Amino acid sequence: MAAVDAVETYLGELPALRARRLAHGEWGLTIPGEALAGESLDVGLRIADGLLRAQAVAVHAADYLDPWMLLWWNRQTRVVRFGCSRSRDIWIHADLPAAAVDERALDRLLGLVAEAAVAVRSHAGAAATATAPPAGPGATASTPPADAP
Repeated sequence: MAAVDAVETYLGELPALRARRLAHGEWGLTIPGEALAGESLDVGLRIADGLLRAQAVAVHAADYLDPWMLLWWNRQTRVVRFGCSRSRDIWIHADLPAAAVDERALDRLLGLVAEAAVAVRSHAGAAATATAPPAGPGATASTPPADAP
């Protein structure tokens, strides 16, 4: 079965993903937030140059997140990797040889993309909390904690 047909069949069997065909060999799909323990994830799929490529923005404008941490993460991931745009959007990228595209490989690929989104969003949430200004009446970002020396 051709890669395009395999993707069409797979996405057609999973209506919860809300897939839409954009062009020949290109799809957009939305993984619902319930599956990710948070907000939904919009994933683009494209078959070109012998590869099926998946891309998604996991976190928008993550000024509080150190993008260099993603380079360290990239050394430990398989199939999936992270990138950071100039506007500090955190992207997830994944590639699969088109010749290897079947239901099992697609399921694994999208599962890894979803897993990466959950991981980076969890890390971003912790980083945002750590850099948030102190809470409480009269507190400002420049107010030192009460127990500061």
